[in-house]
Parts: sequence; structure tokens; C-alpha cells
Amino acid sequence: MLDIAEELNRWAGQGRDFAVATVVAVGGSAPRGPGAALAVDADGTVIGSVSGGCVESAVYELCEQALRDGGTVLERFGYGDDDAFAVGLTCGGVIDILVTPVRAAEPVRPVVASALALAARGEAVAVVRVVPGPCDLAGRALVVRPDGFYEGGFGAHPELDRTVAAEAGAFLAAGRTGTLEIGERGSRCGAPLTVLIESSLPPPRMIVFGAVDFASALVRVGRFLGYHVTVCDARPVFATRARFPEADEVVVEWPHRYLERTEVDARTVLCVLTHDAKFDVPLLKLALRLPAAYVGALGSRRTHLDRTARLREAGLTESELSRLHSPIGLDLGARTPEETALSIASEIVAERRGGSGVPLTGAHTPIHHEPEATAVGRVGPVG
Repeated sequence: MLDIAEELNRWAGQGRDFAVATVVAVGGSAPRGPGAALAVDADGTVIGSVSGGCVESAVYELCEQALRDGGTVLERFGYGDDDAFAVGLTCGGVIDILVTPVRAAEPVRPVVASALALAARGEAVAVVRVVPGPCDLAGRALVVRPDGFYEGGFGAHPELDRTVAAEAGAFLAAGRTGTLEIGERGSRCGAPLTVLIESSLPPPRMIVFGAVDFASALVRVGRFLGYHVTVCDARPVFATRARFPEADEVVVEWPHRYLERTEVDARTVLCVLTHDAKFDVPLLKLALRLPAAYVGALGSRRTHLDRTARLREAGLTESELSRLHSPIGLDLGARTPEETALSIASEIVAERRGGSGVPLTGAHTPIHHEPEATAVGRVGPVG
């Protein structure tokens, strides 16, 4: 649900009734992971996706039914079902879909609206809903913020709300989306209760160092992938808003000095396109010692050899140097700035998702790798 927070927040602000279908769990070769959502309003308008097209029509009908009846339902679609081909799920996977009506009279609405507003503003938030089962408390939700504050609840037992809030806080800190089983009174025993915890984090950061022509194309690709993109260059004549209108930020400063004072975490990607030793060496000396998800540097193989020699002289270890992706990008035969940006972005995605970068045709590797802890952002990145 939180992966389409901006649109749903607008719907909620307009007072629309809607039903939202959310992927709870997947098995086998399923196209989208937990947290992916599709929503339908009372006029039949649809946004989002739960399967990349496989079961959208059937899920659309479930949402319409939920809007009419007001019931929360859990539905499973899989290749082994009698109607697998009818709904189009022929990829061999299984997906569980939770459908929740969010109507004006539903107790879940103000809680969901609060979560959507926070996520739409780019603030960290987790929302918890009960998956229908033996202990049925469906139709309510709980929202948790990073400071531990929570609102809403399940109305069953106070300890249940406190326990679920604590567990959701841990999911949020790790950027995870998934299910958790817990007892109906908030303990590990008692009637089983399954909850879906969705986490939404601010967009991950992409920092592009070097206001060159390749950077302009990379900014566009980075934004498309859901990154908050910053361009940094020490040369004010090149680092201008006019040259990078799609960047979230344009910073005129020596790259290593900017990196010293900016926030870098395990989702941040650093792309060094300066191609100049006086910028590259002090910048990479710092970057390779930070907890960034990816550090790449543009340049030929000869430039790479010279650069690594200088970095060794500057005191970097072989372990630190092994984190550097240089020459940057995958071998796509790229020549234009746009092709080069695609090459760099492909390597970033492969690094994040554990992909090999080899063609899928003729390969025997999985198409969908086991996901990292799923971080749901406003666009579905997160990082």
C-alpha cells in the first residue's frame, strides 16, 4: 500500500472511498514482492500493480467486491489453481493478496490516512494490518513511527498493540516489509495471528560527483529508479540548475568536502564521474570507507590502474579498494551518455539485488533473486 502512497494520499484527501490490494507473501517465480499494491476507487479508477499484469483483472474485481461488501479478504493465486490460466498467473509462482476496504465508515480509514500522509511526505513510517485467519481481527490497522510513537490498534488486548508496535519498529529500522506471526494477546503463544508490516522509508540517495554530460543522463535514470539525486561539482560554471533541472539538489563544492558533511547510509550510491585525480583521489579515499551501498568511478582501465595506485599510496587497504566499481558500469557496449547511464544503473541494480549481469536467455540462474529486506518507498526503491 505504501508504495503508491502519493496517489492514495490524494484520494484520501479528496474523500474518496477505495479498496487496496496488497501482496502479503510470494512463492516461486512471482513478479512482485510483499508490499506491492493495487487500489480501486468507487468510480472504478485503478492505480498500482500487484503482479505486473498477471492477475490484475481478478484483483480488480476483488477490490470492487470489498468496496460493496466492506469485508477484508485474503486471496491466493497460483499456477496450481484451477483458474490459474484464467487469471493469467502462468509464471509458476504463488501470491497471497490482502484486500482492505478503506471507506469513510471503516475504522481503518483514519489510521491508513495517517500512514499515507507520512509516506507521501517522504517520512519513515510502518503500517500494520491483520491478515484474516483463525483469529480474525481484520479491518483495523496500526501506524508506527521511528521514535516508537504509534496510533490506531486492533482493539483486542493492549499488550497486543504494544508488542506489534515494537515489532513494527524493528521492521521499520531495517526497512523490511513482510509478515509476522504472534499470539492474539501479544505473546508468542495463544491463538495464531498473522500481521502484515509495511515499511516506507525516504527515497535512497544517489550522489553524482562531476557535472559532466554523462551526469545529466544518470540524473534522469536515477530519478526514474526512485533515488533522491544530488549533483556535486566544484566548478560553478558547470554545476548549475539550468544544466541539471531534474536533479533534486545541485551543490557547488569540492566533492570530498561535501561528502564529509553529508549523510551516507547503507542505501546510498556514490557515482564518481569527475575523471580527474585531484577530485577523485581525496573523494574515493573517503567514499570507500563509508557504509555506502555502491561506489563507482568513471574512467578507462588505464585510469583505473593509476587511480588505484594513488589510493594505495593514500593508505587504502585491498579490502577497501575491492569495494570500488571501476571502470563503472556493466559491459553493454555503451557509447552515448544515455547508454552509459543505463550501464551504470544496471550495475547498481545488480549489486543491490544480487544479479549476475549475464543474459537471462540460456542461463540457469533464477529470474527473481531472493530479495533483500524489502524497503518500500514512495516509488517502490528503495535501496
